Amino acid sequence: MDIAGMAKLASSIAETGTKQEVGIAVLKKAQQIESSTATQLINSITAVPAPQNLPAHLGSKINTTA
Repeated sequence: MDIAGMAKLASSIAETGTKQEVGIAVLKKAQQIESSTATQLINSITAVPAPQNLPAHLGSKINTTA
């Protein structure tokens, strides 16, 4: 095997590893951003106030027959 071919193969392998490391770093950063956004959305949800002036039995059962 010639030395130039081995050097080309070695640099190709190193380049592939670097590309994978960069891809993984970008993926992790995207996941962090999505997690932060989801947390902000969850924290922004406010409790829905109970309807007023309605009898207590309304809204406590669901009719599942059609």
